[in-house]
Amino acid sequence: MPAAPDAPDKPVALHILVFGRVQGVGFRSWAAREASRLALAGWVRNLPDGSVEVLAEGKPERLDRFCDSLQNGNGYSITEDIKINRVSPSGYTRFFIE
Repeated sequence: MPAAPDAPDKPVALHILVFGRVQGVGFRSWAAREASRLALAGWVRNLPDGSVEVLAEGKPERLDRFCDSLQNGNGYSITEDIKINRVSPSGYTRFFIE
């Protein structure tokens, strides 16, 4: 029987924009390590406006923890705002920095 759309084991994906002091402070490398630690797949990249864009796929509870981590930052960053949208998973198998 297929998993229900919101089943805890079914991978979901989030498109995340993080605003604040998140460039030039090791945020992307830290976010990639944090995502890998949580067994998430996807990518992270800087945007020209100074924000950071993330696409993360994995189990919903791990994505929740990842979003909390992004909000709290790496100790050098300051997250002023975070925008999160649920998107369709793309099937990434690892997390990387673009």
